[in-house]
Amino acid sequence: MEFKEKAQILDKEAINKSLMRISHEIIEKNKTVQDIALIGIRNRGVFLAKRLAKNLQEISKVTVPVGILDITLYRDDLTAIGAQPVVHKTEIDFDIEDKIIILMDDVLFSGRTIRAALDELIDFGRPAQIQLAVLVDRGHRELPIRPDYVGKNLPTSLKESVEVRLEEIDGKDEVVIVEKS
Repeated sequence: MEFKEKAQILDKEAINKSLMRISHEIIEKNKTVQDIALIGIRNRGVFLAKRLAKNLQEISKVTVPVGILDITLYRDDLTAIGAQPVVHKTEIDFDIEDKIIILMDDVLFSGRTIRAALDELIDFGRPAQIQLAVLVDRGHRELPIRPDYVGKNLPTSLKESVEVRLEEIDGKDEVVIVEKS
């Protein structure tokens, strides 16, 4: 199956503005960042979480810890993704007990990735609260999951897919819609 790029939705500047807006919304909602920790879902959610942490530090002058969550073994489609799925390390080197955890991902679609992330996160302890931040919410939820912070709401058809490309992995920052052809 081939994918054809349809449209660029966000460029580097728009991604940066969205992340800065989300950073301000986090501070506004939580009043302080003292008890906040960010956890990015591997892969692109990690880089977005690190960018959010940098923004929060610039705004509040407080360093916010960032963790990395690999949900591979918590997926409900583990057998469908291959006989030998590649499992990476989850890296949370701080105590999540009584913290406000902001879970960061690039695209929210069915909600199944977030469900898996919540299952894994709870294995690390009992945070005071878990909030969800996503760069793009494209709809089509299969589970009752709603983000607290959204960079861009982007209604899509099921024939379309949203690709987030980040400098750290892809060499440039952009969000594009691609269509199966």
